[in-house]
Amino acid sequence: MKVRKFFKHLFGIFAFFVMVTFSFSAAYFTVSYIYHLFDFHTSNYIHHLVTTILGFFILAGVAFSLSIIIRSRQRNLFQEVIGALRRIAQGDFNVQLEKLKKEDPFTTLIDHINHKAKQLKQMENMRQEFISNVSHEIQSPLTSISGFARALQYDQLSQEERAHYLSIIETESKRLSKLSDNLLKLTSLESKNHPFDQKNYRLDQQIRNIILACEPQWVEKELEMDVSLEKVTFVGDEDLMNQVWTNLIHNSIKFTPSLGRIRVHLQQIDHKAIVKISDTGIGILKEDQVRIFERFFKADKARERSKGGSGLGLSIVKKIIEMHKGTIFVNSEEGRGTIFTISIPIQSHLETSR
Repeated sequence: MKVRKFFKHLFGIFAFFVMVTFSFSAAYFTVSYIYHLFDFHTSNYIHHLVTTILGFFILAGVAFSLSIIIRSRQRNLFQEVIGALRRIAQGDFNVQLEKLKKEDPFTTLIDHINHKAKQLKQMENMRQEFISNVSHEIQSPLTSISGFARALQYDQLSQEERAHYLSIIETESKRLSKLSDNLLKLTSLESKNHPFDQKNYRLDQQIRNIILACEPQWVEKELEMDVSLEKVTFVGDEDLMNQVWTNLIHNSIKFTPSLGRIRVHLQQIDHKAIVKISDTGIGILKEDQVRIFERFFKADKARERSKGGSGLGLSIVKKIIEMHKGTIFVNSEEGRGTIFTISIPIQSHLETSR
């Protein structure tokens, strides 16, 4: 960069000398031609004085012409920038200003505007997709509630049919409530004002308590529970981590067929807690595994897996783990089960920007 700037300055000095030489040479030949044309005879002093004055005028004219060209180019560029910023302010993010040469002083400005427009366009696409997904998730239970509520108006319904319809309405209402809770939870987690309560606690005891709380579910399906939990002391938000283990263990129980097997393994490696939750459930397609943590994502084969859910559970899980500076990976094979691997620093430091 320094060498480039040196040569750039050297070229500027050279161009200035060329312009001065051109101006005074043009003045000299012009004065000489006029003297010859009109047969003027003056002293050398007057001749040189006239030549010098004319040379300065020519130099000023050349400099003024160049400044007009440069200012005109800059004015056009400013108009383009202002127009682009006006379009962005009006919500049109399809802005792409023509890139300039690297040595142009406005290159950085143009690059920043293009980059910002691209980011805003991506955010707008995500916003529209989010609204579309929320509308879709809300529309389905609302349609069921509306339809069965209308059906309850018929007097010919039996008591069993009424009870069945009311049960469906209650289920769909709970689904709407859960969707609302998860949206609020995810919004809160992504805000800068979410409260955190870090403390020192036993991670193995936390996971064991959640497994025991789920006992009615895995006993009912006669699932084999293989639990291996090393003693691990962890620093983090206990309530938030409760949501992580509850969601992952519930999913494993929910989508593992009867007589299946679930394994929960916890061990400490160096300064990290490694948790593996595996099942012999229906699995997830390979191409869907990279998107499984996206909001509302439901793979075609995984729709049964997401039945009754909002598609936000794993998004919340991933966000909480990332806030604890951890990582989560999924490895699955369709029809043979799924393994979630979570790695979290034991001395967790939550996001300092929050």
